[in-house]
Amino acid sequence: MLRLYIFTILALFVGMSTLHAEQKDTSTKKERNLISKGNDSYNTSDFSTAETTYKKALEQNMSSDIAKFNLASSLLKQSGNTPADSPSNPAIKADSLFRELISSENKQVAEQSFYNLGNMMFDKQDYAKSIDMYKSALRINPDNNNARENLRLAQLRLQQQQQNKDKNKDKDKNKDQQQDKQDKQENNKDKQEQQNKQDNKQNDENKEENKDKQEQQSQQQDKKKNDKQQQSQGISDANAEKILKTMENEENATRKKVNEKKKQEEMRNASRRQITNQW
Repeated sequence: MLRLYIFTILALFVGMSTLHAEQKDTSTKKERNLISKGNDSYNTSDFSTAETTYKKALEQNMSSDIAKFNLASSLLKQSGNTPADSPSNPAIKADSLFRELISSENKQVAEQSFYNLGNMMFDKQDYAKSIDMYKSALRINPDNNNARENLRLAQLRLQQQQQNKDKNKDKDKNKDQQQDKQDKQENNKDKQEQQNKQDNKQNDENKEENKDKQEQQSQQQDKKKNDKQQQSQGISDANAEKILKTMENEENATRKKVNEKKKQEEMRNASRRQITNQW
């Protein structure tokens, strides 16, 4: 099993003795003494005291890249388990100082600042940026074996990270396809249920309509049956009485006419028998 290591070098510089010979010494004795005192605290893991001492050195010389680098190193050591995105994380200030120092005229400070930024990016699993930082450190000092080793590890991690992303992408794609398939099945199921409901409703309506038609046909058949029964039974009592009444009225009218005719005949006969003498 491949074992991966991350090497961090927090180089602590004392005074200006580490500067290139051609570089002008602008430090003060008090500044150098404070840096040395801060290094003593740093080496005993008293990083808070070291931080305070390096800040005092910067009060003597604000442009001291040595004091800035050592201050950034002490801040980075105090970050501990503080969340990376927390505003109170000392690593945020350390990151800012290292980025300021990568353009330092002191090539060793610039090299180690690139290197430490690469380690910080590595810890954040931002392997692409850590690779860039390690490469920048190696451009300044090709003999930095720690930067070369960490560069190789960062490249391996980046490759693994990309492979995992591709796997997750395929998983997400398959998951989306399965979800789409499930959604289509659910949609088809809903459509089928809706169609079944419509079919059942139509069947119920057809049954009700057929029932009404059957009732109408039954009523018509019953009516026809009753009419036939009435015809087979002859004239009803009400109709018979009506007919008799009509016949009686007609008979009375006929008798009345006969009597009137008879009376008129008698009157004519009586006038013929009467003898009148005018003298």
